Parts: sequence; structure tokens; C-alpha cells
Amino acid sequence: MYDQSMLDLVVMASPIVQAVMAILVFMSLLAWSVALAKSYEVSKANNLVKQFQDDFWESEDLSRMYNDMGRYGDDNTRGLHAIFEAGFQEFVRLKNQGVKEASDLVSASQRTMRIAFNKEVDLLENRLSILATVGSSAPYIGLFGTVVGVMHAFQGLGDTPNATLSAVAPGIAEALLATGIGLFAAIPAVIFYNNLTNKVDKLLSRYEGFAEEFLTILQRQAHVSSK
Repeated sequence: MYDQSMLDLVVMASPIVQAVMAILVFMSLLAWSVALAKSYEVSKANNLVKQFQDDFWESEDLSRMYNDMGRYGDDNTRGLHAIFEAGFQEFVRLKNQGVKEASDLVSASQRTMRIAFNKEVDLLENRLSILATVGSSAPYIGLFGTVVGVMHAFQGLGDTPNATLSAVAPGIAEALLATGIGLFAAIPAVIFYNNLTNKVDKLLSRYEGFAEEFLTILQRQAHVSSK
């Protein structure tokens, strides 16, 4: 009766299949490390958004809030903190240079906020492509290992006078293990990718919503100062 553990199947596999399994294990570990790190990053970004919006809408003086940005520490270089700081800094800089036209003040602030927003997009979407790559390629890499393993198993039958199922079963089992490891790597990667992409999209929508509201406030201030 044929009875072997998964470790035995890995040890008995051909070098090519073993290499495929090693690659898949590495891809799985990479996907999990990226997924956990990005989950923490997105969760922290959401908390910072809530904290900043609470402070922003409670503040009655934008200049005072801008001057107090240092209290956020390193967090003032990310998310809404960076978008607000970029827009307001440009707004104040142009006013100090004597620019009075409201449309010029608002459009310049909008451009700098768009640059800050695009930087946040790059940071939040960074490394998500790794999850997409693992999710899409791991099953095919595992299938490649299975094909090679099956070929190796059937080639071994040529040296066996009496070919039976028990003779070919170990080779097929070790070959199918490669596909199993590929699916084990791909399925969590796809789930994490879809989940994180959805969360990032929602977070970016909150950034855009705040930017529009902030531009409205700057536009009102620009019109008041131009009178």
C-alpha cells in the first residue's frame, strides 16, 4: 500500500519540480509579507484620515492649523496632512507674492494638491502589483511543475517491466503537489489583492473628497481677500 507524507513527496521529486516548489513557497511568503504590511499601512492611513478630518473641521483658523502641523510628527508627510500642507502652503506663498486673483490662487493650490495626491496614490498602490503577480502566475508555475513531474513519472515507467498504478502513483502525486502549492500561494494573494485594492480606492476617494472641500474653503478665502 502506498503511503507517503508531503515531505517525502518533496524529497523524492525531481530537481526541476523541487525548484518549482521552492519558488512557489518563496512567492507565498512574499505575498503574505506584502499583504500584512500593506494591511497595516492602509489601516494606519484610515486612522490618520479620521484624526486629521476631526482636527480640521474643529479648527477655526487654517493658518494656526498649518503652523501646528509639526504636532503630527512624521505623519504630516502622508495622506491628508500632505495634501492640506501642499495646498495651503502654495495658497499663502502666492498671497504673500501679491497675487490677488481668486482663480489663480485656487488653481495653483489645486495643482500642488494634485501632485501631493498623486504621490499618495503611488505610495498606497506600491507593491500591490506583487500580489497580483503572485495570484496570476503561481497556478501556472505550479502547473509547469506538475507537467514536468508527470513526464518524469511516465519516463520512469519505461524502465519498469510491469507498469502498475502503484508504480506511477508516487510520481503523479509529487507532480500534483506542485499545483497544490501553486494554488496555496495564489488564492490568498488574490483575496488580499482584491481586498486591499478596494480599501485603497475608498481611501483615495476620501482624499479626493477632502481636497474638493478644502478647495472650496480656499476659494471663499481668496474671494474675501480680493475685495
